[in-house]
Amino acid sequence: MKTYVPKQGEIEKKWRVIDAEGKVLGRVAAEAAHVLRGKHKPQYTPYLDCGDHVIIVNAAKARVTGRKGTDKIYYRHSGYPGGLKEMTYNQMMAKHPTRAMYLAVKGMVPHNRLGRSLLRHVRVYAGAEHPHQAQQPEPHPVPER
Repeated sequence: MKTYVPKQGEIEKKWRVIDAEGKVLGRVAAEAAHVLRGKHKPQYTPYLDCGDHVIIVNAAKARVTGRKGTDKIYYRHSGYPGGLKEMTYNQMMAKHPTRAMYLAVKGMVPHNRLGRSLLRHVRVYAGAEHPHQAQQPEPHPVPER
């Protein structure tokens, strides 16, 4: 018996749509990262990009639990002394409604060159419309827990 290892060209990629309306931010991001990695497929290989493309719609309507709206803080740094900027979740949603979802997915993929290549396969939209109808995306449910 030999173990089957798929080659990069043999992997079939599909497009999935995840609707985040009324869902918890972290649960949607975890499911998106799961699909991006390809862990839902039987031929999953940890060191290959065998996942699907993910489209997240209604990201502005995702919710957070507890007091994360005021207590969750996003940091960024300009690179200059004293250049640390911070923004709460509510401020982030008012200014950039898709960035919080993107950063949540980014934190759940590997922090190496595979993860960086996986992030090119995720698209986040604030509303219900997306321009990827030609790819015939399939809806992907987020399990309720």
